[in-house]
Amino acid sequence: MDASQPLLFLDPGVGGLSILAPVQELLPNAPIVYAMDQAGYPYGQKTEAELTGRVPALLGRLMEHVDARLIVIACNTASVIALDPVRQALDIPIVGTVPAIKPAAALSKSRVFGVLGTRATVRQPYVDNLSREFAGDCTVIRHGSHELVMLAERKLRGEQTAIADYAAILDGLFSQPRGEEIDTIVLACTHFPLVETELAEAAGRPIAFVHGGEGIARRVAQLTEGQPWPDAPPPGRAIFISDGSDTTPLKPGLERYGITEFEAL
Repeated sequence: MDASQPLLFLDPGVGGLSILAPVQELLPNAPIVYAMDQAGYPYGQKTEAELTGRVPALLGRLMEHVDARLIVIACNTASVIALDPVRQALDIPIVGTVPAIKPAAALSKSRVFGVLGTRATVRQPYVDNLSREFAGDCTVIRHGSHELVMLAERKLRGEQTAIADYAAILDGLFSQPRGEEIDTIVLACTHFPLVETELAEAAGRPIAFVHGGEGIARRVAQLTEGQPWPDAPPPGRAIFISDGSDTTPLKPGLERYGITEFEAL
């Protein structure tokens, strides 16, 4: 293992930054490549067949370009749909991001909690299985929102967003039967922790928000334990799988995470 071999993060947008940040806290000298699949954005609007075809092929192409030591699929939708096909296709450690239902069940006092994700994520049997295994005594209320993905993208670009828009999205949980009892919400899309402050303000009452970033960071650290790293943090590198749109507005937000080198693929 060469110290310069990076950790490769894949997300269609900026949501993976909520996973990158805790990884950087645990492994501050790790070389980082953040691949943004703009041409495939948004994953939450894709079919299962589209993602099981696209994600393994794209990661195979990226591995030809980047000699990564480990891949993080920093997207809940891609993970719950395409994680197994990726692991079958690539002989490298793969870490996925899945809804934090187990910690939410441990935290909820009312035994009613929400799962807020993309529409593709919240309808997956994977979420049913997690709920049965870890939250059998809870009422689990789900809501899928592409609009919240867009709000997180706008925030990273430095645009203003309205609290009323977040309140309308949360109403998709709160207006369902027993929704008024929700005391915990799983942020089951990596975009959503980026707007946790806005969601907390819009909720209008105390809500605990749970996501998997810290657990994923611990898993990455475990899988790379004992491996060499550079003596100092190297510049992070972004690869845009381009859809032809202007990436300039994204760069200041990425630079806040130490990503200062940019290229298109």
